Amino acid sequence: MQTTKTLREGSPHKRAAILAAARELFLTDGFDRSSIGAIAAKAGVSTRTVYDYFGDKQTLLRAVVEAIGQSLVTAVQHTLDATLTGLTRPDELEDALVAFAMRIATDMLDSAEYATLQRLVVTESGHLPDRADQPISYAPDEALGERLAALGRAGLLSVPDARLAADHFIALTFGVALSRLGSANAAEDTRVRPLIEEGVRTFLRAYRPT
Repeated sequence: MQTTKTLREGSPHKRAAILAAARELFLTDGFDRSSIGAIAAKAGVSTRTVYDYFGDKQTLLRAVVEAIGQSLVTAVQHTLDATLTGLTRPDELEDALVAFAMRIATDMLDSAEYATLQRLVVTESGHLPDRADQPISYAPDEALGERLAALGRAGLLSVPDARLAADHFIALTFGVALSRLGSANAAEDTRVRPLIEEGVRTFLRAYRPT
């Protein structure tokens, strides 16, 4: 009978070094051409340590993607805190939502972390689970939904379904920019901002309390 190997948590420093080495090699050489031995050498650890910490190369790829995803989730949460906290008046809402969306469309979508994640997801999709099986991929949407629900409880929005409201907001802002321009990166394309502003106004027409 086959048994499942228990992985070691090990040293945070070694774990971070392995993830950084794997990330670099997966990007430069690709998943198939990146060996555990090469990753271990770049990280300054033994191959045994890589196997003890991550089990196999596919699990290591997933850990790299998860780590990048978590850093982006943290960035989204910080942006939510900076732009959509402490609002008390309806007239503040449009500017605050535009500020949130523009921060995401510049600081995050123009970041190396986001570019790395997109590249790995596209080029190594065959070695990664489906999006439905990756909870981290939904975490930013859930965080936005929770903040929109809080605005609903404050009487600034009518939000019967928080996650659906987040989906609508994303579709009306970033989704429209992606569909129209092929990118929602406002740092690279000045046409993104007007689309986001109109998307926010459309969202508010649907979600303002009646």
